[in-house]
Amino acid sequence: METSRTADSIDAALLTALVAHPDATNLAISESTGLARNTVRARLARYAAEKSLRSFERRIDPAFLGYPLRAFIVTTVKQRKLGAVASTLAEVPEVLQVHGLSGVADLLVHVVARDADDLYRIAGRILAIDGVKRTSTGLVMGELVEYRVAQLIGHK
Repeated sequence: METSRTADSIDAALLTALVAHPDATNLAISESTGLARNTVRARLARYAAEKSLRSFERRIDPAFLGYPLRAFIVTTVKQRKLGAVASTLAEVPEVLQVHGLSGVADLLVHVVARDADDLYRIAGRILAIDGVKRTSTGLVMGELVEYRVAQLIGHK
């Protein structure tokens, strides 16, 4: 069950504490924020029910798992096969995320690879998917701004 509810000041305090100390116990969060333990527990349960928090997977560095190369593959597909292409992409283990786009391309596919040969294989596998018309691969040379959302907490 997803919600369109937005964070209030209690959520902001709780989320700020979690960003600073993601492994903190409910008691530690309660003490650092001044919120009651039951409030902390109830809010965390609500976040889980609403799917407001992303999975632990986001914290795992693919390089630690043997995939040091990252790339984005801009993909153009036959529109009537978009769903099937997305389903097939979900079966490729090296595909981390797929975004649907508007504009000059249809999909932005975030992939990881063990080395250049592995990236070539993965890009070829994506190009071979029925419904994919063309691809363009860009190797990630560095991360200039890391994934972040903490700056949005309490920002209006």
